[in-house]
Amino acid sequence: MARSNTGGWLPWLGVALVVFIADQFTKVLIMGYYKLGDATRFTSFFNVVRAHNTGAAFSFLHDASGWQRWFFTAVGVAAAAFIIWLLRSHAGQRLFSFALALILGGAIGNVVDRLMHGYVVDFIQVHWRGWYFPAFNVADSAITVGAACLILDELMRVRGTRAAR
Repeated sequence: MARSNTGGWLPWLGVALVVFIADQFTKVLIMGYYKLGDATRFTSFFNVVRAHNTGAAFSFLHDASGWQRWFFTAVGVAAAAFIIWLLRSHAGQRLFSFALALILGGAIGNVVDRLMHGYVVDFIQVHWRGWYFPAFNVADSAITVGAACLILDELMRVRGTRAAR
């Protein structure tokens, strides 16, 4: 059963808040216990490492002259505003709203990093046989899972398997 749109969007802000708090808490721990570049190997494929990303995903534009900090902050704020608008008008669509809430919490977490530090704190490092995936964080993970849920939501909508909109 779909939720009413009136007031139904506030719980999704709660989901975003949980993501934001988890993201910021883990970053505070990393910054408190690790210096830039420090790493701890946990398994043959997983490390915890402190890295700073002044760019966007996969360090895109990390070596720019500094303008990217404000550009990506503005993009994050604009995305957050748009997501809140979408949540208000589509709160009854559970998977869609859950996806947006994950993306919102992650986006705000990374915006706060950019404003406070000038970079995003990354610390999760996955690797396999000498190949290292770029370090990421809880916010990035939430954004990725949220994007996957948006794709799933759209596939379900197109196939007509979702309950009433």
